[in-house]
Amino acid sequence: MLNPQRSLSELPKTSTASQVERVVLEEEFNWLLKEEVHAVLKQLQDVLKEASRRFSMPTPGFENQLKQENFILGSSTSMDQVKGVLTLQGEVLTQADINLKVAKSSQVLHFQFREDKQWKLQQIQDARNHVNQALQLLSSRDESYHFKSGAEVNKLMDGVMLQLTRARNRLTTPASMTLPELAASGLMKMFSPPIPGDVMVNFYINLSKLCLTVYQLHVLPPNTTKNFKPAGSSVLHSPGAMFELNNNRFEVSHVHKVECVVPWLSDTLVFFTISLQLCQQLKDKISVFSSFWNYRPF
Repeated sequence: MLNPQRSLSELPKTSTASQVERVVLEEEFNWLLKEEVHAVLKQLQDVLKEASRRFSMPTPGFENQLKQENFILGSSTSMDQVKGVLTLQGEVLTQADINLKVAKSSQVLHFQFREDKQWKLQQIQDARNHVNQALQLLSSRDESYHFKSGAEVNKLMDGVMLQLTRARNRLTTPASMTLPELAASGLMKMFSPPIPGDVMVNFYINLSKLCLTVYQLHVLPPNTTKNFKPAGSSVLHSPGAMFELNNNRFEVSHVHKVECVVPWLSDTLVFFTISLQLCQQLKDKISVFSSFWNYRPF
């Protein structure tokens, strides 16, 4: 530590101070590349392994069998119209038991998955695949590997962050569909008894929620003078949306959305956030050294 009583003439020359500073910085940077980077990679692997385990929770005592979970669907607005219980096993809906109160007649329709049918939630499978790809990137650099530059570390972090961002986006951004696409999807053929022709359903993940949307339709008269404007692609269509299928024109009369929270998806989203923060913090540390050499040449 410098003595404040020393005169300016006794202080080291700027060039000497700069050389010392550079040596210290190089030592710190080498320590970062050799030690701290691997410590962060280990942290990332631990967090992402936890995330990966959430996607494939085995039944206790049956390590090769995924745990089945039942979720009761509910909504403050549609509770009277739609009730249901969904059974989720990993990324697969193995059963859906739904009661729908028809708006006009108050008749209650009951339908459930056929015994030979299951519905894969592609969003969950894709998110899990991205997590596993991030883990593969991290495991490609074991503790004995010596990073030669900050750019090399940044490239690895960018690759991991890309996979994690894609994983998170798959859970937070459900796929948009047109109403004809939904009507033609295999989901409409999953149920027993068959879903009536004036009803459509859709399942998807939104953040940590498992959602069911039920559309009730009415057929528009062939000679209707009403302006017909087919609806575009959307996650959730509104009443009044129109579409054409098999030379018939339909309009959505009622929309009911019910949902339930899947706790392990909540955990997974937290793990994604933690991992992305760890990656960014490491990139920021690399950036501090890079900016020093870029803007303070010796």
